[in-house]
Amino acid sequence: MRLFGYARVSTCQQSLDIQLKALAEQGVEPHRIFSDKESGSHLNREGLQTLLMKVEKGDQVLVKKLDRLGRDTADMVNLIKEFDNMGVAVRFIDDGISTDGEMGKMVVTILSAVAQAERHRILERTNEGRQEAKARGVKFGRKPKIDKTRVIDMRAAGKSATEISRELSIGRSTVYKICE
Repeated sequence: MRLFGYARVSTCQQSLDIQLKALAEQGVEPHRIFSDKESGSHLNREGLQTLLMKVEKGDQVLVKKLDRLGRDTADMVNLIKEFDNMGVAVRFIDDGISTDGEMGKMVVTILSAVAQAERHRILERTNEGRQEAKARGVKFGRKPKIDKTRVIDMRAAGKSATEISRELSIGRSTVYKICE
């Protein structure tokens, strides 16, 4: 039996380090760990697809937590079936469950449904918070680009850095940097 590992985070800004360390502590060799930095809402992930190509009957795939493998219950059930048809067991380290046996598959299916429901609740709370913030006047998105030529022209016209920063809603230090 060979051990493989899978790790996933949702964005490039997040770190895989904790998951990779947990997999290494379980004895997974670094060249047998596959990872993705993208959403778990679909199965078309490069690391996951490569893992599916590499595993063979009798292998075991370790994943730190259930939601790292996927978010959608139907996708998770299909993925577990696919591993099962290949004769590959999946073990979730933190959750203490494995797809070995019928009971394990049932528990994974139930927990997948719970994970999907939690994801929907998180999205609902996030959207509610965003709507409340908008109602209070909070603006989202990037700040508009600063028109550097306008700053230079205003400075040349004799306006102080404080006057320019107030008029354009930028920091005085920004005015000084532009005018250097």
